[in-house]
Formats: sequence, structure tokens, C-alpha cells
Amino acid sequence: TPTCVYCKMAKELFLEHSIEYTEYNVSQDAEKRNELIERTGQMGVPVITIDNEVIIGFDEQRIRTLLGV
Repeated sequence: TPTCVYCKMAKELFLEHSIEYTEYNVSQDAEKRNELIERTGQMGVPVITIDNEVIIGFDEQRIRTLLGV
């Protein structure tokens, strides 16, 4: 979501390491919001998927480990 501090932190980490990502704004995209709820059972953001691993929230260490950065 545009106001999510942790979403911004995740995007900054990706940019810092030139990691390509696809962003979905679940506050405006009902289809993606429903997909998020189905996949995670909750509305917490960010939801980051790396190699089929789902991370809910900004778990920087886990993200770095999965990305190898």
C-alpha cells in the first residue's frame, strides 16, 4: 500500500541491490487483495514472494538470505 512504511523499506532494499520486482497496490486492486487474502489468510503488507517462499511483513534478514544479498 502507498502508506506502508515497511513496503517502502522493502522497495528501497530491492532498489539498493538492483532486484527487479513486481508491485501490486492491494488497497486499490481488489483482485490482488483477494489473492493476498487467499494466499496468506490475512491482510498484512508487504507480502513478498521469493522462489515460492512467502514473507509477510518486512523480514529483512530472511529477504536478504533468500536473495543472497
